[in-house]
Amino acid sequence: MSKFLKKSNEKGIIHIQSTQNNTLLTLTDLQGNVKFWSSAGTLGFNNSRKSTSYAAQAAAEMLATKAINLGFHSIIIQIKGLGYGKLTAIRAIYKSKLSVLKIQECTPLAHNGCRPPKKRRV
Repeated sequence: MSKFLKKSNEKGIIHIQSTQNNTLLTLTDLQGNVKFWSSAGTLGFNNSRKSTSYAAQAAAEMLATKAINLGFHSIIIQIKGLGYGKLTAIRAIYKSKLSVLKIQECTPLAHNGCRPPKKRRV
């Protein structure tokens, strides 16, 4: 089967990584193979405008239209990070024709790390 043939009714995962400076969106299939990615920086937003919620919304709309063109219909959303663009990216995906099955929060939580080295004796 050619990789350019469009499948129908395919399920996928959209990973949203929202940092303080940018919002990255990645579309993968259920095995984790990347099909398409988009970010606020690739759309031409520069410097502090990359971190805005409008830039995240524009990137999510672009990713949603590309997902529909690739044949994805149902989507799982995984969110990671503390930035401003999380909620608006989810809203933009909801407004597209993609059906959202599940939203998962994958932000790592600090647990004070590993044990520090012992005190140096002189």
